[in-house]
Amino acid sequence: MLAKLTAQNRVTLPKSVMADFPGTEYFDISSEDGRIVLTPVRFARIGEVQRKLKEIGITEADVADAVKWTRQRKS
Repeated sequence: MLAKLTAQNRVTLPKSVMADFPGTEYFDISSEDGRIVLTPVRFARIGEVQRKLKEIGITEADVADAVKWTRQRKS
């Protein structure tokens, strides 16, 4: 099955593939051995999200700083 990368860096996943992941809106994306790997993220498993944030080095302070920055930009 082929999927085309658009000029906006987007790939549409086929319905036949997504049928195996009902309700999934987010995917963790990684690269392994020259392949792009999409892993469904289910936010009901908050521990997975917290583990991933820790793994990539995002702290609560980083999130707070990002929220503060975003709110300042809304003049």
